[in-house]
Amino acid sequence: MFDFIIYFWDSINSLEVNLTNSLFRLFLSMILGMAVGAERKRKGQIAGIRTFTLISMGACLAMLLSIYVPQVYLGLKNGDPGRIAAQVITGIGFIGGGAMIHMKGAVRGLTTAAGIWMTAIIGMAVGIGMYLISIGATILILLTLVAFEHYEKSRGVGQVSKVINLSVDGIVPDIEKYRKVFVDHDVHLSTFFIEYDYEHRVTDLNFVILAHAYADLLPLLAQIADVNLTKKITLSSQLDI
Repeated sequence: MFDFIIYFWDSINSLEVNLTNSLFRLFLSMILGMAVGAERKRKGQIAGIRTFTLISMGACLAMLLSIYVPQVYLGLKNGDPGRIAAQVITGIGFIGGGAMIHMKGAVRGLTTAAGIWMTAIIGMAVGIGMYLISIGATILILLTLVAFEHYEKSRGVGQVSKVINLSVDGIVPDIEKYRKVFVDHDVHLSTFFIEYDYEHRVTDLNFVILAHAYADLLPLLAQIADVNLTKKITLSSQLDI
């Protein structure tokens, strides 16, 4: 048993690619990718456990190929151990770009895209045999995504763009009363759009605001609805006006 442990340890730490260390590195990259993917899935992101796992394993396998080619075909011009690995960094950007959602002036998914890029690097690090650094990097990623999220919530750090749409009876001549409500709630009014329907005597107001990321905006909506006779009020995260 002790001899097997010594053999296994020597195999997974060998500078040459062999069956034992290849399978071990693929397995470790799978576990680390799953850990990051589980956190992203918890946040409701499209890229979840399977996506991050495959990215990590794919990058690891690419790194193994980078080592294996010059190991087997020593001296060949196309046996550069860094060539395949370099293309992983470039190619992973396309997947990260696909994780970002562009919505009329707003971009979502930047954190997930950055996580995809970082997970690919971790997979490459596992493929080259940097086990402890890979595990440490994964722990730091989870710390960044989870612990800092709780810090932002507790401190009210960060702002998000929201759109408040109002349908008000009558023609609203100005928005000064609305401005005052926003100031009272520490909400920044970025811009606004007004549509007058003189035939039905209705005013549609669209306020684009910047609010604290974890702020409760329901009291704000209630006070805005009391400014004028409001028929309808909606709050959204995108500019669908």
